[in-house]
Amino acid sequence: MGNTMQGFQTGVNLGGWISQFRNGVKEHFDHFITEEDIKQIASWGLDHVRLPIDYNVIEDDQTPFQYKEEGFAYIDNCIKWCETYHLNIILDLHKTAGYAAFSLNENRLFEDETLQNRFLSLWKAFAERYRHYGKNVVFELLNEIVEPNSDRWNRLSKRAVDAIRSIDKNRVIIIGGNNYNSVNTLRELDSIDDENIVYTFHFYEPHLFTHQKAGWESLMKECDFVIPYPSGNEEYQKYISKSDCFQRAYDFEDHIDKETLRKYLQPAVEFMKDRNATIYCGEYGVIDYAPFESNLRWHEDICDLLLEYNIGRCAWTYKLMSFPLVDKDSKVLDERMIKIVSKR
Repeated sequence: MGNTMQGFQTGVNLGGWISQFRNGVKEHFDHFITEEDIKQIASWGLDHVRLPIDYNVIEDDQTPFQYKEEGFAYIDNCIKWCETYHLNIILDLHKTAGYAAFSLNENRLFEDETLQNRFLSLWKAFAERYRHYGKNVVFELLNEIVEPNSDRWNRLSKRAVDAIRSIDKNRVIIIGGNNYNSVNTLRELDSIDDENIVYTFHFYEPHLFTHQKAGWESLMKECDFVIPYPSGNEEYQKYISKSDCFQRAYDFEDHIDKETLRKYLQPAVEFMKDRNATIYCGEYGVIDYAPFESNLRWHEDICDLLLEYNIGRCAWTYKLMSFPLVDKDSKVLDERMIKIVSKR
């Protein structure tokens, strides 16, 4: 990556801790990620973590605009641990009042000025709290926007940048594109005249392979065949035998390999060149239902491509969440995967 995000070349997400948690109780928050986990991540040779954060860890809907120190303490501790073990950190707002990509029925953010003000106020609180940190702490405005187009997100993200800049002039800020941070919507993002803006995308292509049998996607439950990587005509014939609805939902080709992944990446590469912008792959990964050897091969290819294009990356995810590098006790599942995702 360019100078904008030195030290964010290869990382891992801390999903499931203070975001997308099943049980928001103190015992979970105290034990899901600890200093020992950060120490282990650093030992792999990674240089950063991305910390997904749900707003309700630090703000209750009953008392909006009032922030909970006990919630902020988990973020503070993670930053401190990262400093101890020489890791950088991205603070990723994964869910804000009125919006979460994993529950789109809640999406009221873009119609409700009060919810937008809560979003902006929260970022001002982050900016104020962490203003004295250096380039080791980066802000990511909001995870995986899903909107009919990018217009409303362009307006709100600019307001958020202005809110942060009113307090912190130089903090690196990450903005993602529409449709779950798709590479294909990066070009819809407005240019912002600010040298500390970075644009992000997520990479789970082809979705039919990386999310096969995902229980949270109703159509995926119908996918009764295993998809390897690379894959060829045999899998393609099984794919085209499915319903039209299935085919409209998932793009798949008669041959999937490294060059197919390169093709999927091209909109991001072109955006980077056209805008002279820094871009970053904030999530990539494969569900644990996929054949593991295929999982390894896919990771090897995408990591090699991102290295080739000098695009920083962050694996999804460290623990559990169907995309794990370690088990519930933080034990590494396969050292070969660690070697791949930490490659520089």
